[in-house]
Amino acid sequence: MGKFEINVDKGGKYRFNLKASNGQVILSSQGYTTKSACENGIESVKTNSQKDDAFERLEASNGSPYFNLKATNGQVIGSSEMYSSSSAMENGIASVKTNAPDSKVVDNS
Repeated sequence: MGKFEINVDKGGKYRFNLKASNGQVILSSQGYTTKSACENGIESVKTNSQKDDAFERLEASNGSPYFNLKATNGQVIGSSEMYSSSSAMENGIASVKTNAPDSKVVDNS
């Protein structure tokens, strides 16, 4: 089972990463000014990760595929790494769908 990890960045903002059971980061958040906002973001990922249309499949300027997970209001709540192929990106999306709902939260802040 995966886990969400909450950390504080150098600028003092709260961020979370969703990690797969192998420890690989599969989704990273934006910076939040408060821990409670960060925790709300995690809850939003748990809910929205079960909706395929919440995943925005994109391509970087260098051609690398990646995805954003969006809330129902259209706000990006998490972004993936850059992938080497579209099929690798789809595997990343599947991993978020599998891991997010039941992942525990580890607070490293």
